[in-house]
Amino acid sequence: MRYEEFKNLVVQAAEKAGLTDYELYYSASESTEIETFRREVDKFSSSAEGGVCFRALVNGQMGYASTEDLSAEEAEAIVARAQENAAVLESAEEQFLGEGGGQYETFEKKEYPLPETDALIKAALHGQELAYAVDPRVTDGTSTVVMRMKQSVAIFNSRGLDLSAENQASLCYIAAVVKDGEEMNDEYKIKAGPIDEWKQEELAEKAVKAALAKMGAKAAPTGSYPVVFAPDAMSALLMTFSPAFSAEAAQKGLSQLAGKEGTKIAADCVTLVDDPFHKDSLMPMPFDAEGMPTRRKNVIENGTLTTLLHNLKTAKVAGVPTTGNASKRGYAGSVQISPFSFVLAPGQMSEEELLAKAGSGVYIDTLNGTHAGADPISGDFSLQSLGFMIEDGKKTRPVKDFTVAGNFFDLLQHVEAVADNAEMESFGMTNFGSPSVMVSGLSVAGE
Repeated sequence: MRYEEFKNLVVQAAEKAGLTDYELYYSASESTEIETFRREVDKFSSSAEGGVCFRALVNGQMGYASTEDLSAEEAEAIVARAQENAAVLESAEEQFLGEGGGQYETFEKKEYPLPETDALIKAALHGQELAYAVDPRVTDGTSTVVMRMKQSVAIFNSRGLDLSAENQASLCYIAAVVKDGEEMNDEYKIKAGPIDEWKQEELAEKAVKAALAKMGAKAAPTGSYPVVFAPDAMSALLMTFSPAFSAEAAQKGLSQLAGKEGTKIAADCVTLVDDPFHKDSLMPMPFDAEGMPTRRKNVIENGTLTTLLHNLKTAKVAGVPTTGNASKRGYAGSVQISPFSFVLAPGQMSEEELLAKAGSGVYIDTLNGTHAGADPISGDFSLQSLGFMIEDGKKTRPVKDFTVAGNFFDLLQHVEAVADNAEMESFGMTNFGSPSVMVSGLSVAGE
């Protein structure tokens, strides 16, 4: 049964049960992924999943029930289960459902046909051949991953919401492994968009050359240096510490940013944007998981914290409007908070000019162990890194096996300059992006 038909049956069951405050949340996704290894298709996966979550207010308690079965029988059963679950709850917290009538932003979506399976297989094999052809040092372990995906979300409630959105995308990922003697290095590059715009030859060449550039790397000397974080590395830091910008974390005492709205928390050159409609987002969204309108907002503007990210509950506690950042991890998940496209706004100088400004120091293009070596609550981090020395204002010899340590909130205040080369990593509904960033005086532990 299709969602629309199931929705109508749920509404009938809810009205029959005498419910006046309820919501039906639907999400579904389809994906096909192909991976090559040693010039053959190594993995092929195709999945389709989805379901609905029904929640209803009964005597002040919010009861939840979810299912993947969109049948007539389940339409009645899910309403009954939600009522039963509400009856056993004893929560004093206020519960929220979104109100209809909001203004939703219109935006242009990149519409293009998704590639058929045969075209994906051909592209995957071709991408790997292109990588091998770049340099004789390309070796086994080199792989290509191609993917197509669709995602649908819909929200209906008794307060006037009836929303739906659908996104689709395809992408190519080429990971190059190079070997010279006993030394091996790897690097990857990703391109999303229509299959005829992947530019696989260019993608393969960039991946291989980036891996080869790391050959002969030695440990960086220990000291305190200016550090330039490449876009990927700075994006990784933003992803790691993004929970600190959640109003829910702040209200629970789990964020250093609690109560700091309107105050200076970063250098003047730092503007941090959350943009649901970013041009590089694979999944632009006009509404959040509570059906509230989303909008582009400067979370940090010229160094000042302008807002934390809110859902309806945290906004009510703070006495402010929601920022439209409610999120759910799957159809059955609870309502949480997350950014859409969390991007450090680009500056005016090129990366070359940024390096010249640094003069000497360390250029970091890879950070490892962010899950274990960073604390989003305190802001402290100590991370294994890879990159290059900066000498006379240029990237020179590759370095590895060194640790960069500091505090993220201090780092924001010591950003000296931001380049214009912004890039974004897409993780479905949530993305993180940044240009290259120069930070003064971070601690580097190497040889």
